[in-house]
Amino acid sequence: MRIAVGGIHIECSTYNPVLNEEKDFRVVRGDELTAAPYFAFLKDYDAEFLPTIHAKAIAGGPVARHTYEAFKAEFLDRLKALLPLDGLYLAMHGAMYVEGMEDAEGDWIAAARALVGDDCTLSASYDLHGNVTQRIIDALDMYSTYRTAPHIDVEETMRRSVKMLVESLKTGVKPILLWAPIPVVLPGERTSTVDEPAKSLYELLPSIDAIEGVWDASLMVGYVWADEPRSTAAAIMTGTDRAVLEREAKKLAQAYWDVRGDFVFGCETGSIEECVAKAIASPTAPVVLAESGDNPTGGGVGDRADVLAELIANGATGVIFAGIADKAATEACYAAGVGAKLKLTVGASLDTKGSQPVTDDFTVKFLLETEDASDRQAVVSVGGIDLVLSAKRRPYHNIVDFTRLGLDPHLAKVIVVKSGYLSPELAPIANPNLMALSPGVVDQFVERLSRLRKQKPTYPFDKDFAFTPEALLSSRSTTRA
Repeated sequence: MRIAVGGIHIECSTYNPVLNEEKDFRVVRGDELTAAPYFAFLKDYDAEFLPTIHAKAIAGGPVARHTYEAFKAEFLDRLKALLPLDGLYLAMHGAMYVEGMEDAEGDWIAAARALVGDDCTLSASYDLHGNVTQRIIDALDMYSTYRTAPHIDVEETMRRSVKMLVESLKTGVKPILLWAPIPVVLPGERTSTVDEPAKSLYELLPSIDAIEGVWDASLMVGYVWADEPRSTAAAIMTGTDRAVLEREAKKLAQAYWDVRGDFVFGCETGSIEECVAKAIASPTAPVVLAESGDNPTGGGVGDRADVLAELIANGATGVIFAGIADKAATEACYAAGVGAKLKLTVGASLDTKGSQPVTDDFTVKFLLETEDASDRQAVVSVGGIDLVLSAKRRPYHNIVDFTRLGLDPHLAKVIVVKSGYLSPELAPIANPNLMALSPGVVDQFVERLSRLRKQKPTYPFDKDFAFTPEALLSSRSTTRA
């Protein structure tokens, strides 16, 4: 069995003005792809996996059109050289937005389908915060998505997608694929699978998988910070029994719709002012304060200084703030050296219209030794705050992100991170976890953001409308049903 592997993986806020270009992606090509840890699991399956290209970036703004077209052209060129193929596995995210293009994944997958032909079997894995369209469903044969948020089942999901593909090719059984869109689109922070009602909804999926005639049950939360018509939740089913798949898709869609008003944040929330005040007054530590509106892994810019300004104004001490993306400020620290005292203007360096910077006197405490200028990170202090500055947008979700900078988060009174729900490594040390519902391009109050491309009533932007689930069949499945 000859199976090609490739894809593109990014989440894009249409409200973020900072374009993603090739330099913002981690790209693996050819043999480098199948050797990469991300795809190491492929060796466990009895098939010949043929690499093309896989491009992956942290969430951000739209992908520059020329960057997307270059990636797509290379992917198709490499794919064409491998023909004929028995199968194609696409490792996608599902929330990519490209300049001047809606449904970018639909464009990518449809182009792949046109090239490999109708006889090739296509399987895709997605992030549950992706958006799906009929065009995508029509081009695929099978589909699987993450079942956890925070995402701790990435490899497990990829394995489900590949296992279905390999089994289909071995047995010759072509599955049916269908979906039931749900007119609800909520922030991931309100739909974390560790909290109810998402927890119980996602716990249903393995039992649906176990039903005869079902291969995979997927539930999409969707990506709310994309002002696109396709932004919606969805139930998606792969299997062999159309009646069962339709029944289960409608049941799951209805269950999601019925609890649409019950989704809540899984931690204490408040304004920046309220959360900073609570963090300073907390008798327990470390308080982990998540600045949700500027979360780079949700599509935020990562350069806002609103929380920093509030901490300074309130004389906060024992704070580790990781971090603010500001290349100019970071470079100034490297030029000055450790121990230098200098006046810096920090923040609003990428989105110059979205927020206000902070200007103050800082002391350089630490400079990361790195040959990669884009990975430069500096720790500076102002009052009782240790602030991490970075040359590029990036999250600080793992303990090593702090320790490699000489910081110990366990000893801090307050840890500030640009995040929504906390990562699996930070959540256990939070004592407590506070989430600031801060302004930004990934604002948790999604109703405050403009919604110009919505074509149908969608909760929570619209409240007073009825919904009856409908199962929509893939055009490739019509002859199999």
